[in-house]
Amino acid sequence: MKENSLLTEGDVNFSESRKEWYTILDSTTLNLLDQDAELFIHQSLSTPCLDVIESCEGIYITDVSGKKYMDFHGNNVHQIGYRNQYVTDKVKQQMDVLPFSPRRYTNQVAIEFAKKLTSLFPAHLNRVLFAPGGTSAVSMALKLARVITGKYKVVSLTDSFHGASLDTIAVGGEDQFKKYMGSLSPETKNIPQPVTYRNIYQDGDDLHYADALENIIKEDSQVGAFIAETIRNTDVQIPSPAYWKRIREICTQYHVLLILDEIPVAFGRTGKMFAFEHYDIEPDIICLGKGLGAGIIPIAAIVTKDEYNVAADVSLGHYTHEKSPLGCAAGLAMIEFIEQNKLIDKVKEDEIFVREQLHQLKEKYSIIGDIRGIGLLWGIELVKDKVTNEKAVQEAEWIMYECLKNGLSFKVSQSNVLQLCPPLIITREELKSAITIIEISFQKELMVSNKLTKS
Repeated sequence: MKENSLLTEGDVNFSESRKEWYTILDSTTLNLLDQDAELFIHQSLSTPCLDVIESCEGIYITDVSGKKYMDFHGNNVHQIGYRNQYVTDKVKQQMDVLPFSPRRYTNQVAIEFAKKLTSLFPAHLNRVLFAPGGTSAVSMALKLARVITGKYKVVSLTDSFHGASLDTIAVGGEDQFKKYMGSLSPETKNIPQPVTYRNIYQDGDDLHYADALENIIKEDSQVGAFIAETIRNTDVQIPSPAYWKRIREICTQYHVLLILDEIPVAFGRTGKMFAFEHYDIEPDIICLGKGLGAGIIPIAAIVTKDEYNVAADVSLGHYTHEKSPLGCAAGLAMIEFIEQNKLIDKVKEDEIFVREQLHQLKEKYSIIGDIRGIGLLWGIELVKDKVTNEKAVQEAEWIMYECLKNGLSFKVSQSNVLQLCPPLIITREELKSAITIIEISFQKELMVSNKLTKS
């Protein structure tokens, strides 16, 4: 497997930049990292670890040496910031009364949370099922789709990610999850990601990418569902309204369920509570997770239509922590906090500021090939040459580590895209500080490149 194929979700942890990073860590940190490596099963993207975190608050994570990072990654759980006091208070209150609810029983906070969550959707989307994590939510959606349609094949986007279990990697497309896995179910066919930068069509219109879905459905009558992220989180791909309108039309015409995976981008990230609201469409099933539990209690969900409540004789989930009182308390408090603090309005204002600042960087630094973003989700795509669009892979990783040294954490996606995903509570001054750190890293990279060219 080519090294670059492992860079779709982040660095591979064995580069020269990573080796250099370890040389600046203190002995306590290195000792803990060694212990971690000796105890945990090693896996791609996680081993060896980058640092040892001791605490978190607001937009910051702090390591055992006391170094603070602004976290612009956060695994997409930190919409309302780390250790949010409003949420922790609600969870503590619930912990004192009912921390766990056995299966076959319900509880009041689960019902209240279900009412609140479904109230955020169009009226047709009024049925919910909870799960302990996003992968489980996608699994439940795939099972329900089979029950509804009687069909077992799925269409998804090339190089997509929908979870790490066997069924969810089957509908995904990333190499590091499929290696050694052999045949996978459900049977899945991929169509290209709808991109604008690096668009293969001469007119640059992403609507053409929707045609591939119709072509597959026409050829195979066993396709029952199409699953995709409404807005792709990792490298920030934002389809046009025309694309999603056409996808919705195709799914309706051929009786294929539209499953939207908004696990990473829901709850205000894009300047709407849900990303599909930007497109004036409705999914048949939507998958939610990550930030749903406010980075405190893991919880996920699927939301669907009443007419699809047809699986009473099937255990779609049946998870031990399905109606977790703690998870439901965290989710309910998370939504209340967003609404009470008008965070979505704030995100819309932040979007204008970030867009302006990042485009100014693009004008100053030729290494920036493209800026893509919405709300507080942004991608900076780095290239060696703006004519060939050759990916600046080593440069992207070098810049990431340079930013880490200066207290800003984010991930690199698709080997050359700096993905910026800060908590929605971030202040304007903190945003300015983060962008300054990024620009300083560009300045240093430019100086290094010039020195190498001259030599």
